[in-house]
Amino acid sequence: MRRGTFVRWGVPIAAAAVIGAAIGAGPVIAAVSGDPVLPERSAQQLLADAVAATSKQGGIPPMSGTVQQTASLGLPALPQTGAESPLSLLSGSHEVKVWYGAKDKLRVAMPTQLNETNLIVNGDQAWYWESATNTATKVTVKEGKGQEHNLATPKPTDLTPQQVAERLLANVDEHTAVRVINTAEVAGRSAYQLVLAPKDAGSLVQEIRIALDGETYVPLQVQVYAKESAEPAFQVGFTQVTFTPPADENFTFTPPAGAKVKEQTLGTDLSQGAEQRAEHAKDVADRAKVVGQGWTTVAVVPFSLSDLKAGTPSDTGTPSDTGTPSATGTPSDRGDGRRFGGGGADPSALVDSVLKSATPVSGAWGSGKLIKTKLVTALLTDDGRLLVGAVTPEEITKAAGIK
Repeated sequence: MRRGTFVRWGVPIAAAAVIGAAIGAGPVIAAVSGDPVLPERSAQQLLADAVAATSKQGGIPPMSGTVQQTASLGLPALPQTGAESPLSLLSGSHEVKVWYGAKDKLRVAMPTQLNETNLIVNGDQAWYWESATNTATKVTVKEGKGQEHNLATPKPTDLTPQQVAERLLANVDEHTAVRVINTAEVAGRSAYQLVLAPKDAGSLVQEIRIALDGETYVPLQVQVYAKESAEPAFQVGFTQVTFTPPADENFTFTPPAGAKVKEQTLGTDLSQGAEQRAEHAKDVADRAKVVGQGWTTVAVVPFSLSDLKAGTPSDTGTPSDTGTPSATGTPSDRGDGRRFGGGGADPSALVDSVLKSATPVSGAWGSGKLIKTKLVTALLTDDGRLLVGAVTPEEITKAAGIK
C-alpha cells in the first residue's frame, strides 16, 4: 500500500509552514474597506477566533468538502516522477475530498483521472483502498494497558487549510502588518480575510491571506503571494464545504467483490521510535542555528551533497505494501532502498536537477551555489553549510557572513 498519496500533501503544507514560522507581527489594525458583508472585527479578535477554532479540545466542527491545492513556486525543472511523488505537488493543481465527523471519524478521497484512493478512519480501525490495484488494507490499532495512541494516519488538519493557518498565526508580533477584509467569499461562504504582510523589505513574501469562515472561524483558505506577483505562489483551500455532520455511511467500508484484502495491526509500544525521533530532533537542533528574525529569518545547518542525495523520507506507523510493521509500528524498508511513499522520487536526481539551476556566488563569506524560487532562497556554501530562508539573495549572503 502506497502511503505517498496522502503523505505527499505534507510537502507544500510544510513549505508554507516554514515561511509562516518566520512571521512575527504585533497586529496593526487597518481600516476595513468596501461594504461590509460580515460584522467588523479587529485583527486581534480574529486572531483569537482563528486559534480557538483550530485548537479547541473538541476539534473543528463536523464538516465535509473539497480541498484544492495549487503551487507555482518558480522551481527549476524537476525530474519526471509518477503521480504518487511529492514532487508532483510542487506545481499545478491537486484535489482531495474530505469528510470529518469527529477526531476518530475521517474519510479522505483523492481522485485521479482514472482511479481513486480512499482512507477511511472509524475509531481504532482504518481502511486504505486503491482502485488502481483493487487492493484494500485493513489497519487495526492494538491498545495497551494504560496507553492511548491514535492511528498514524493523516488528520483533517494535515490535509486542509487549518494546519497551515494555525502555524502561520502561531508567532504574530512586531514584524508584520495585519489588516482585515470582511467582504471575502470562499467556497460560497462569507469569510473574513486576515492579510499578513512583512515589514522587512528583505522578505520574498508580499503577503499571506488567511480566509476565516464568517460563522465558525475555521480557516477556509490560505494564499501565499510572492513579491511582484498578482497570483498566489501557493494556495490551499476549500472549493466546496458544508458544516454539517457527514452521514455515518461515509465512514464505513466494505471491500468490493474480487478485491485483494490485507490486514495489518499496529502495536502501541512506540517508546523506542519516540526516543529515536527525539534524539534525532535534538541532534538537528544542536547543529542548526538561526540568523535574523521575523520574516528574514535564515536557518543555517551543516550540509554536504552526499547527505542530501542520501536523504529519504521516513514516516512511522503507516502500512506499506511490501514492508512488515515492526514492534514500533514502523514499516520496514523496501527492497529498493526507499520507504513506502517515496513515489519513485530519486533524491539524487532531484538534487542534481536543482543544482543545475544554481548560480555560483562568492563574497567575503566564501563561495557557494545559490538557488532562488519565488518564495525561498537557498545557499549551499563550499565550506559545508546550507542556508535557507524566505529572503532575497542579498539577505542570504549577508547571513552567510555570520559564522
